Amino acid sequence: MLRAEAAALERLLRTADPATPVTTCGSWSMHDLGTHLGQASRFAAALLKTGQLPHEQFAPPAGQQSADWYAEGAAAVLATLEETDPTTPTWAFGFEGAVAALWFRRVAQDTAVHLVDAQLATGAEVHVDPLIAADGVDEVFAVMVPRVWRGGEQKPLPEPVALRSTDTGHNWLIQPGDIPQARPVESGPAAATVEATAAELLLALWKRQPADPEWVSGDIAAANALLTATLTL
Repeated sequence: MLRAEAAALERLLRTADPATPVTTCGSWSMHDLGTHLGQASRFAAALLKTGQLPHEQFAPPAGQQSADWYAEGAAAVLATLEETDPTTPTWAFGFEGAVAALWFRRVAQDTAVHLVDAQLATGAEVHVDPLIAADGVDEVFAVMVPRVWRGGEQKPLPEPVALRSTDTGHNWLIQPGDIPQARPVESGPAAATVEATAAELLLALWKRQPADPEWVSGDIAAANALLTATLTL
């Protein structure tokens, strides 16, 4: 799946005008997206090889096409993932006891979300594998939210909210606190429930596509507080 997504990204980078705006990534163009992805791939490959935070900037050579830069980086990280034991201890955003499996997931999710960015920018059909998407929802709260909310600068969520994936059967209860946490949905009552496909939930949490009000039952304000909060970087 990751190889197929990387190949799809490369195709879009090669066929699109490099100046095409990628509006889901602020002021980025397709060229900027390819540059970022090439950097991120090399960063992950270097980290997995050493277990340590790389200090290299991974800047592309002057004049290199972003599609070529990305393709080389994707090949490097895919090869490194094949060679890496997922249980190997590694650096990961300051999490204690982190292992390489976190980066297997991070590379997959970074690729999936940025593929959507490229698809939206170029008018291509948007698709996220349901199981990849469900794992991505889980990763938002396991990895992204602790990074974003560390330091207490975010406004606390008012009430617990349940997320239900209608196509994969995955469920989460998002509990408010200094850092919102995803718990089993059976662990407590929810003020609101948001029901959609796993891909729809993932893209809404990443602010790639808006949530549909029809997904929500219960306390709409509680659901909107979660859906509009800054959860990712």
